[in-house]
Amino acid sequence: MGFELRNHEKAFKMALKENDFSNQGFKEDTFKIKIPFGQLTAKQWLFDGIKILYSETDLDKPTELDWKGDSELVTMHFNLQGRTSIQQDGMSNSFALSTNQHNLFYGTSAEGKMKVDELRMKSFMIQFSKDSFLKISKDGNESLKHFADKIILGTPVAFSNSNLNIDLPLQTCINSILNCDYTNGLKRLFLLSKTIELLVLQAESFNNFQNSASAYIKSDYDKERIVFARDYLVKNIESPPTLVELAKIAGLNEYKLKRGFKEVFNQTAFSYLSDLRLELAKNNLLEGKKQATEIAFELGYCSLQHFSSAFRKKFGITPSQVRR
Repeated sequence: MGFELRNHEKAFKMALKENDFSNQGFKEDTFKIKIPFGQLTAKQWLFDGIKILYSETDLDKPTELDWKGDSELVTMHFNLQGRTSIQQDGMSNSFALSTNQHNLFYGTSAEGKMKVDELRMKSFMIQFSKDSFLKISKDGNESLKHFADKIILGTPVAFSNSNLNIDLPLQTCINSILNCDYTNGLKRLFLLSKTIELLVLQAESFNNFQNSASAYIKSDYDKERIVFARDYLVKNIESPPTLVELAKIAGLNEYKLKRGFKEVFNQTAFSYLSDLRLELAKNNLLEGKKQATEIAFELGYCSLQHFSSAFRKKFGITPSQVRR
């Protein structure tokens, strides 16, 4: 089992042993690899036939990489930054995942291209051995069961013919995995639960996609500007711009930003911002390193009372009750 990236005549390989997926223990690694055209930094967790991998690829200049793998795996692929093209033997279509897109794939081997325009590629993946995925998905919805039937037949398949957008629940789940502070057995149990949660959210997002149609986002450029607007809100969470200001910053008219944001992220821009603030606040409270007042003002709330009211409305408890 292996994975290879190639830039013209230069190449490096990442080896993945078969018994890594059959290992009943828990293994965690962080590694940094110098490659001829940049650097790859990654974290990975292996347990119970599951591999979680988060990677950042930093390049010296915008480039296009060829990649190839020879594994029979089910892969949940979340493209956080950059652009990845996937070509799978046995599939009629190729899939190009842009920033903020995800899909679910099964194949016995795969190859494609990884295009990095911003000198950085960020990717989050959860890979399952065939048996572990079938065990987890057997009680899923009809879409997931149909996908599992293809796997049983050994037919390479993508969960959706169109890549889907990474909304806030999916992003929050990914963040909770990457920021997990548990160790050993508790961490293994936490990661397993979050893996199942992420699969459920992905299956649900596919069902929602089937019942909707794109009405406002008509081009890749529009989609990129909507994602840029989201990222700008996140970076300026303590003092966000107005919708009019955000539209100007993103290079869209206010109407397209408003409607397009909801189409991409399943909620309005400031509903997204509000939910994100509260999720971050809950995580900070659970860590126990900051007081509620400090958290509230860092996240842009005008008063502790306003923060406490919003927190209770979303989670059903007050900030002070989180630590009890």
